[in-house]
Amino acid sequence: MAAYPSYYGAVHGERGAIAYQPNRFVLERVARVARFRSSQNVVNVEDYGAKGDGTDGTEAFEEAWKEACSSSTSAVLMVPENKNYLLKPITFSGPCKSDVSLMIKGTIEASSDQSDWNGKNGRHWILFSGIQNLYVGGGGNINGNGKIWWQNSCKINKSLPCKNAPTALTFYSCDKLTVENLNIKDSQQIHVSFERSTNVDVSSLTITAPESSPNTDGIHVTETKNIRVTNCVIGTGDDCISIESGSQNVNATNIVCGPGHGISIGSLGDHGSKAQLSNVIVDTAQLKGTTNGARIKTWQGGRGYAKNIVFQNFVMHEVKNPIIIDQNYCDSKTPCKQQTSAVEVSNIKLTQVDQHDDGGEESEAEISIFTYSAREFEYEIHRADYAEYVVARDDDDPSTQPLFDLERWLKVIGGVSRSRIIEFGYSFDSSVARYSSTFSQASTS
Repeated sequence: MAAYPSYYGAVHGERGAIAYQPNRFVLERVARVARFRSSQNVVNVEDYGAKGDGTDGTEAFEEAWKEACSSSTSAVLMVPENKNYLLKPITFSGPCKSDVSLMIKGTIEASSDQSDWNGKNGRHWILFSGIQNLYVGGGGNINGNGKIWWQNSCKINKSLPCKNAPTALTFYSCDKLTVENLNIKDSQQIHVSFERSTNVDVSSLTITAPESSPNTDGIHVTETKNIRVTNCVIGTGDDCISIESGSQNVNATNIVCGPGHGISIGSLGDHGSKAQLSNVIVDTAQLKGTTNGARIKTWQGGRGYAKNIVFQNFVMHEVKNPIIIDQNYCDSKTPCKQQTSAVEVSNIKLTQVDQHDDGGEESEAEISIFTYSAREFEYEIHRADYAEYVVARDDDDPSTQPLFDLERWLKVIGGVSRSRIIEFGYSFDSSVARYSSTFSQASTS
């Protein structure tokens, strides 16, 4: 289980206490697991020279993978329990002749020697590439040994140059993929990344790293379609879940998050890039001690869109910024150049989002909107009487006076009865007409 305290146990007691309804993802996974378990072709990494005593097992894993991937029948690549297998950077490549299951029963640990990444792709530790019908699970442990990387991060030591650190698990261009029932900790950077993949089912992952560890996102989704993430416990030094451009039909349910930076859409539109993101639902999340709750972040100067995004049934405890829509995001050593173009953010729905203080009592949450000039975005707030603050400010000139009646606007979008407006400003008058027009279409249900 987790190496660091988890809020999950305090809320639900046991992982199995959360149930979810069967759907296409579940049925496909059950069928896939049944095929794997009925397979007679079990490939044990120890038969290829892996010792499981903390010595390097990279070559043994590579040879065992070749055998499993070339099997004409469903194969199980077995990592035995109660042993510790050390791996340097490794790639498991497809396509394979049949379904492959990687059953991790023991512990896989990353090399602590950073020079092992010299001359190789420094972005990855364990990479799965171009594989169809892959199952990865088994209840074992994956340890990224990230401490040696964190201490050399420019986010920890500002005098150091910024360099990429490896992602622990990367699934690139995979289809019909299941990843479940693993304990992953202390990644060098991102823990699990899904890139350019389709039809992905992720469940029952426990992901942990110290709150101070830089860039250690739990689950990262980019350019991936039809992905379901459920029943996961995540506490790291960055986003629990981050969803980036090119992703479509993303469904995350029953998530426990904290510590970390919350659940984020983005960042999008960096360096003037075009973002394309749609159809994201995050439903039923418990967050404790995070810097943010539900967050959308886009860079100035970006293009494209982020649309059809739903955050619903959130319970937050001691969350600093419960809801943020930030179109001025800047993660740079130097201030970002002010620009008026932006990613278009539309059809955002927030439903049943509750904030609790450290005594457990329900309190008002804060909705923060950071934008610049007359960028258009629209969203709906349902059951919005929890909101104490609605903040929308021009970051370039926070002293700018309001240009229209925000209290009237709040009534239009959802009847926030206890709001206290603290700052609002824009840099030119056209914002009035645009925002009035956009928000008047928002739902009041």
